[in-house]
Amino acid sequence: MLKQTIKNFVSRLFTPTPPRPTGPQRYTVEQHRIDRRLVSRHAIKVCEVLQQHGFEAYVVGGAVRDLIVGLEPKDFDVATNATPEQIRPLFRRARIIGRRFKLVHVVFGYEVIETSTFRADAKDEELTDEHGRILRDNDYGQLEDDARRRDFTLNALYYDPTTETVVDYHNGVEDLKNRVVRIIGDAETRYREDPVRMLRAMRFAAKLDATIDPDTHAPIAKLADLLENVPESRLFDESIKLLSCGNAMACLRLIHAEGLHQNLFPFMDELLANEDDLNFVDNALARTDSRVRTGKSLSPSFLFAALLWPSVREKWQAYQKQGQPPAQAIASASDDALSQQGRAMPIQKRFQSDMREIWFTQTRFDRVNNRAIWRMMEQPRFRASVDFLQLRAAVKEVDSVDAQWWMDLANADTDQRTTLIADRLPPKRAGAAKRPRRRTRRPQRSAARSQASDE
Repeated sequence: MLKQTIKNFVSRLFTPTPPRPTGPQRYTVEQHRIDRRLVSRHAIKVCEVLQQHGFEAYVVGGAVRDLIVGLEPKDFDVATNATPEQIRPLFRRARIIGRRFKLVHVVFGYEVIETSTFRADAKDEELTDEHGRILRDNDYGQLEDDARRRDFTLNALYYDPTTETVVDYHNGVEDLKNRVVRIIGDAETRYREDPVRMLRAMRFAAKLDATIDPDTHAPIAKLADLLENVPESRLFDESIKLLSCGNAMACLRLIHAEGLHQNLFPFMDELLANEDDLNFVDNALARTDSRVRTGKSLSPSFLFAALLWPSVREKWQAYQKQGQPPAQAIASASDDALSQQGRAMPIQKRFQSDMREIWFTQTRFDRVNNRAIWRMMEQPRFRASVDFLQLRAAVKEVDSVDAQWWMDLANADTDQRTTLIADRLPPKRAGAAKRPRRRTRRPQRSAARSQASDE
């Protein structure tokens, strides 16, 4: 009996894995379970118009992936065999963009449907740099070619809203079912073509709570330095996607484990080594994940202000010990933190300005001066600063009662604010709780006019 059991175990252990199906798989609505009502009506409109003019057209990529696993897509893209020059005249508001690969943005109010032409698998004609990164990619092809050029199997999915059919050339539906992130083609070659794919693998693994296929994972650590060749603007855009994947802390840990953080978040080594700093960032990202799940918008300024705060706070305290006033110290600390971040991946200046305001306001929350409080509430980032104060209170960096008072003040109307301020101020100053009014000076009469009036 024991021998038979061992024999059965060994037989199962060495049984070859059944080959993955080849050729396009077509899934009906009963199989893929996509609810057509959750698909953007504008994306459906683009597909219908293109199909009416004799072209193929599908909703493609991340939107199909998210719909299959039950997530709400952030945006919808369409792929077609029509060229950009053929697409643009079919829509009232459409424009061709892009250099590396031309796209058409079809505009419907606030929604933009990015519409791309099927790409060809023209390896010999690609323009690449010395590292293998594709620099220009304007060769058009057929649906099968386009599917082969997609990065991961779970993104190579095409949904036809007219027939409600999903077309799958690389078993992406099966990988989604098994929660596996698998690259299409040779992993090292694909990462050299576009190093950002390594970051995308981490993001999909964190977002879908998935594992990375061993062959897909193997080259990542040794190719991490290729991210140095990616334009900073593209890295910044990808960093926002990483932080808004719905499982941000897990995503950061994956990136750090693979050594991909140096060109994005150079502070990660120090952050993971300090429990207090890690608690603060973990709390901030948990709130971000909650907003993502409920479909709320995210502020890049607030996100990066939270990520860099441990560094800013440490330097702020150090500069105060050296004798600098709090406001000057926070300014110096902000410069240092942003400079350190800028050596890896600079943050856009418009976001830096907001981040500085959020940090600087933290130095003013201790003030209970009536005039100062009213002036603070007039600042554009006052509410964001109060939300930031709540994060600090959650890790006991500031008093939670004070933080709640500021939150109540931010949520109150003018009359309620007057009462809240009056209750907070010392009794001898309570009479000054009303918002001060500016006195208008009357123009002084000239001496000649004054004398004439007296006569």
